[in-house]
Amino acid sequence: MATADSTAKLFSDPNINAGDWPPNLVKNLHLLSPDEIELGKMLLQMGQSHLFQHWADPGADDDQKKAFFSQVEKLNSSYPGGLASYIKTARELLADSKAGKNPYDGFTPSVPTGEVLSLGDDSFIKFEEAGVKEAKNSAFVLVAGGLGERLGYNRIKVALPAETTTGTCFLQLYIESIMALQETSNRLTQGTCQKEIPFVIMTSDDTHGRTLDLLESNSYFGMKSAQVKLLKQEKVACLDDNDASLALDPHNKYKIQTKPHGHGDVHSLLFSSGLLKVWHDSGLRWVIFFQDTNGLLFKAIPASLGVSATKEYHVNSLAVPRKAKEVIGGITKLTHSDGRSMVINVEYNQLDPLLRATGHPDGDVNCETGYSPFPGNINQLILELGPYIEELTKTGGAIKEFVNPKYKDASKTSFKSSTRLECMMQDYPKTLPPSARVGFTVMDTWLAYAPVKNNPEEAAKVPKGNPYHSATSGEMAIYRANSLILKKAGVQVEDPVQQVFNGQEVEVWPRVTWKPKWGMTFAEIKSKVSGSCSISQRSTMALKGRDIFLEDLHMDGALIINSVDGAEVKVGGPIQNKGWLIERIDYKDAGFPEELRIRGFRIDKKEQLEETYSQPGKFILKP
Repeated sequence: MATADSTAKLFSDPNINAGDWPPNLVKNLHLLSPDEIELGKMLLQMGQSHLFQHWADPGADDDQKKAFFSQVEKLNSSYPGGLASYIKTARELLADSKAGKNPYDGFTPSVPTGEVLSLGDDSFIKFEEAGVKEAKNSAFVLVAGGLGERLGYNRIKVALPAETTTGTCFLQLYIESIMALQETSNRLTQGTCQKEIPFVIMTSDDTHGRTLDLLESNSYFGMKSAQVKLLKQEKVACLDDNDASLALDPHNKYKIQTKPHGHGDVHSLLFSSGLLKVWHDSGLRWVIFFQDTNGLLFKAIPASLGVSATKEYHVNSLAVPRKAKEVIGGITKLTHSDGRSMVINVEYNQLDPLLRATGHPDGDVNCETGYSPFPGNINQLILELGPYIEELTKTGGAIKEFVNPKYKDASKTSFKSSTRLECMMQDYPKTLPPSARVGFTVMDTWLAYAPVKNNPEEAAKVPKGNPYHSATSGEMAIYRANSLILKKAGVQVEDPVQQVFNGQEVEVWPRVTWKPKWGMTFAEIKSKVSGSCSISQRSTMALKGRDIFLEDLHMDGALIINSVDGAEVKVGGPIQNKGWLIERIDYKDAGFPEELRIRGFRIDKKEQLEETYSQPGKFILKP
């Protein structure tokens, strides 16, 4: 509690006039500890006296007053530089927003340097091999703060099945991919010490408990629990006006309203957790960041990591070819008239006007390749750990923020609802020195990018020819990628058929899936296919084991193989059965679970050949 001394000392503070202390707060000072009084003083210095206007006399709501300061303490300690710094930045950004200031004023855009790769090319295979060797020197960071509500799915997004042939959820797919990389990397480099790849998941209040439950109830999907760390992101204070007055919760006058700050928080969380230093001291060299619902991502990681290692990029953004004006940010080099330069994601609605304003009258247009020269950012980053730690030591992990207030009218004097500062993971390069090596790696969209973020209604409204980014298109993209990879490896794969599910027209390829350990690289997959193999469009094939070899296999139906490590299985000959059929369902039909309704189909398992090899040894499957 405050003593009479500390209260007197407070009023003698030259920065605050005694008359500036709200009477309601003065009456309650004896309830507060010296630390709480300091926080109160900071709020008053920052012009936030309105927060205390509604405070009751001592004896009423005292617990809520203490709760208010415990919330302020949390908001203060979880933000780099504290709440005062947050309010100061907010005032600057809100003033810029009101004035209509363009963040790109003075900058000229140009095309940055990077690698463009194509699956199966010599350079692709070379980069993949280099990347797999480096994988054991990497840590993976998944930003997973979101729920699946926008998808029409009421659980956390990472619990959603990536595809329904095997029912593997995104989190399981990611963990098994990291484990497969770990195993292949350790095997290739034949190190005496078997390295374990650390895996960090950034959660939020909404997802933390449920993510932990998903991991624990599935024994961490085969990963050691010590390899996995969850870091929870806190929310930030909302702002009511251009003066950055902190907003009170409409339902509780002793609580500041808060909203998420954005996935850029991952950098300050990693920095303050101390993990980066631990990784650096144990010899790790790379940190790989990825987002929560892209089922193709790990097909692109080995080659991209190989590019980072070979080109010695401090920052490598994974990207896909982008059509001019497509609704996806473009990776752009910006050079300022004062000599500063950076390679950064520029949002699609800012890139075209920026080009027009700097001597490109046509704006964002396709070049001779049929695509924009500015590749599409997919928010997967590979950072070199040493330079990353150096940079965060300077910034404390703070990322350049932005504010996006919704104004009531053109005068821009008041907001429709409270706003807050936001930051994005991919804005990390904004503070880097010009000497930083920042590049990109472009891969075909079909191989690298099929995010699941739109619900059926939103997806059905997408203009024809644009990506749906729904659970329907995300699952079909996995079958397409796997079919095209096998085709490139020499398998005859029948062409897909077009079908409509939930109002979305998609290509339906054979439903081919495999566990990541069956093949993490193109070279590995190619080595497991020989002779003349073919797969019909109506077929389903799930390979759930490492050493399964396809030799002169002719698939027309459904084949499921489960095998333990050490069981070598050669599969061949004609396999024909009634197979598994795709049956259309209505997403409004509550008789089906959400994860099927949002796809618009279910799998009717008519007949299959399923074999399980639970002992090591050599086996042949030729019906």
